[in-house]
Amino acid sequence: MHDYFMKHGVFSWNELMTTDLEAAKEFYSKMFGWTFEESTMATGETYVVAKDGDAMLAGIFLKTKNSPEHIPPHWGAYVTVDDADASAKQAEALGATIVFPLTDILDVGRFCVVQDPQGAVFSIITYEKNGECAK
Repeated sequence: MHDYFMKHGVFSWNELMTTDLEAAKEFYSKMFGWTFEESTMATGETYVVAKDGDAMLAGIFLKTKNSPEHIPPHWGAYVTVDDADASAKQAEALGATIVFPLTDILDVGRFCVVQDPQGAVFSIITYEKNGECAK
């Protein structure tokens, strides 16, 4: 990831939660020319990285049985923060709601999903640096 995307307040990653990985891959490859690289998450589920050449553009994962029924397939955006825990507290103090709790992603960082006071949803994330969450 380019250093710019590690800066506090920058939109740094996008993810698609879908009900059909293969259909999503077909659509986005035809729409934008993306290629894909699959890996297995710690949960055993497939995670797909959309790419343009060597550049990683976005992630795609399958909505699971454990995903809340009311959440439709959607694109989610991540904003980099220096400290996910402190930023989550700040968001709440500003009237936001944490709709998915602070969670560590192995070898990636720490994130949560926030709903702003107007209802828009986004994720905040602190990426790991050298094996430890960047702070």
